[in-house]
Amino acid sequence: MNADVCCDAPLQEMVCFHDGLGSGDRFVILSTEATREQSMEFGCLVTNPATNEVTHYVEKPDTFISVQINCGIYLFTPSIFKFIRVAFLEHQNHQATDLRCNCKESIQLETEIFQPLAGSGTLYAYHTERFWSQIKHTGAVIYANRQMLAMYHRTHPQRLASHVEAASGDEVTSPRIIGDVHLHSTARIDPSAVIGPNVSVGAGAVIGEGVRLRDCIVLGNAEIQAHACCLNCVIGWNAVVGQWARVEGTAPYGPNPNTPFTKLEVVSVFNAKGQLNPSITVIGSNVAVPAEVIVLNSIVLPHKALTRSVRNQIIL
Repeated sequence: MNADVCCDAPLQEMVCFHDGLGSGDRFVILSTEATREQSMEFGCLVTNPATNEVTHYVEKPDTFISVQINCGIYLFTPSIFKFIRVAFLEHQNHQATDLRCNCKESIQLETEIFQPLAGSGTLYAYHTERFWSQIKHTGAVIYANRQMLAMYHRTHPQRLASHVEAASGDEVTSPRIIGDVHLHSTARIDPSAVIGPNVSVGAGAVIGEGVRLRDCIVLGNAEIQAHACCLNCVIGWNAVVGQWARVEGTAPYGPNPNTPFTKLEVVSVFNAKGQLNPSITVIGSNVAVPAEVIVLNSIVLPHKALTRSVRNQIIL
């Protein structure tokens, strides 16, 4: 499984599909459908509709091949290693015969394994129409968090926090929860905080009085002090956001809902003029954001102590 994908993976279904292929060398790629334009940004595969065998595979082609794309999740038997061994030996042979060869020991699975296996009767695709997205840029993290919380809402609602309305005259003992929110059991949340929708709070985090969180991820042991506001952002481990501070980013809501099978667009960090494109704000680990400042559409690298408001910047 590639580390930069987020999805509702049909793992059990893939295992059943693999078992039905019979014995011998049988390998399965999880595939999904993309638009014609976006498909060329992924590994594209052509399959036999009767057997689901992969007959042709091209990694990020220059011209259109197929709308069926590689999801980056695979099911192999141990026999895959004999094909990896062949690729590795080819690397060594090139290095032995060509002194100028800049051969690397790493194996490119998609180009050196899948392409030769395509059409050999060993490589198959299991197609899914469930949620799937790559995480190639910062804004995709917030989108993926929203989708995973929505999946929990459908499949494991007990993992999500729920709003408990206090009876008339009773003391409020839990924060106001809006929409899908995940709070770690060790996080300390002030009852006056308003959290959600689409918020994940990690272990040991501290959320102070009157804090507002929306469309954000607060990682472990971070502290959001009283009356701070965090929108469309990621707060790193052990970071501190001071009182009345505002940390805000601009996050894409998601793929175009009017286009079937469209995926989240990969947005460059900089535009053609060299300016930072608006995106979510990322506060790195152990960063200190002082009270009453604004951090807007910025990326702050770890272990920085801000002294003023910043907008549309990368703080190195």
